[in-house]
Amino acid sequence: MEALGLVYVAAALLIGLGALGTAIGFGTLGGKLLEGSARQPEQGPALQGKMFLMAGLLDAVPMIGVGIGMYLIFVVAPGLAG
Repeated sequence: MEALGLVYVAAALLIGLGALGTAIGFGTLGGKLLEGSARQPEQGPALQGKMFLMAGLLDAVPMIGVGIGMYLIFVVAPGLAG
């Protein structure tokens, strides 16, 4: 029963820390976009396009974490309980 609780804690940490890291990444990404656009306004549209590309890649990290967390909760944990 002890291992079952550890699986739930691991899944919660996986999802929570993935979301926290993504939030920090989005904040840094937006800040650097504003800095770059302020320094070179003519490069603003190019930087914005690259920012949206990176935002899409950055958004994949918590989705993968949620998938692994759900795998732990719904596949690994029932196997430990029974």
